[in-house]
Amino acid sequence: MKKIAHTTIKNCTIILVGILSMTSAWAQCSRETLQELADTYINAQIAGNAAMMPLAESAYYGENDNPMGIAEGMLSEAITPDFTRSFHDTDLCATFTEFVAASHSHPYVIHTRMEANHDREVTIMESVVTDEDDWVFGADVFLTHTQQEDWGVIPEDQRERREVIRAAAEAYINNWGDPFLPVPHGTPCARLEGRIYTGNRDPEGQTCTMGAFPQPIKTGSRRFVIDTTIGAVSIFHNFSWLDAGLGPYHPGTPASQQFRVEGGMNRYIHEVTACTTPNCGRNFGPPPSSD
Repeated sequence: MKKIAHTTIKNCTIILVGILSMTSAWAQCSRETLQELADTYINAQIAGNAAMMPLAESAYYGENDNPMGIAEGMLSEAITPDFTRSFHDTDLCATFTEFVAASHSHPYVIHTRMEANHDREVTIMESVVTDEDDWVFGADVFLTHTQQEDWGVIPEDQRERREVIRAAAEAYINNWGDPFLPVPHGTPCARLEGRIYTGNRDPEGQTCTMGAFPQPIKTGSRRFVIDTTIGAVSIFHNFSWLDAGLGPYHPGTPASQQFRVEGGMNRYIHEVTACTTPNCGRNFGPPPSSD
C-alpha cells in the first residue's frame, strides 16, 4: 500500500499534538512496559493488524503530520522488517522505533514514536513514513549502515543526563538556522540521511558537519524521546523551505532525526524526511552511491 497522500497541514494539528505531549509528559513507566509496547507495534505492522495496538480513548494517530484513523494507515498493510531498533524514555513514558523494510515489495523506512499512560495505553502514536518519492530515499543503503552501527547499552558510570543528550542533538538542528552555533560532534561521527552515508568518506573521522545552507532552516514542533541507557534521542519536527511544493505559510516538512550521543558528543545521526511532492520537488538526477 502506498502511504496516504500528504495534505496541507493546519497549525492546529501540530498544536494538538503538542498539548497531548504535555499531558503525557507527567507520566512515568517502566522500561519493560515500553519494550513491550514497541514489540507490539512491530508485531502489529508485521501482521498488518492495527487492532493489536492498545489505544487509549481519544488517542491521536498520525502519519507525516496527517491525523487519521489508525486502521487507515500503514498498520493496515502487513510488512516484515529487515531491521528494527527501539529505544525508550521512562520519564516521558514514550518509545521510538526505527523500522526498515528494504526487501519488502514496496520498500519503506519508518520512524515511529509513541507516548503511553499508566494503563499502558497509547495516547499518541505518530510516524514519519518514507518511500521512493521522499528525500534521498534508499532503504537498501539505509539498512546496510544502520544495522552495522553500535547503539548498545552505555555503562552506567558513563551515561549522560537527559539534558546533555538533548542539548547535543538540538545543537545540530539549531545550527541549520545559524551556522556559527557550535555543535558537539565527536570523532568519529557519521550521518545517515536516506541513501546518503557520510561515514564512507572517512570511517574514523568526523563527517557529520553540514556546513551553511543557502538560507537558514527554521524548525518547529519538536517532539522528543530520550533514552539515557543507550545515549539516544529522537526528535520529530518540521523544517522550512526544503520541499518546493509547500507554500510560504506551511508549518514545514515532516522529519525525524535520531541521535546516538557518547560522552556528550554526537556519534551517529539518522534522518528521514517525508516530501509532500515527489523528491520534495528537487531534481537530483540519478541516485548517487552511498558515499
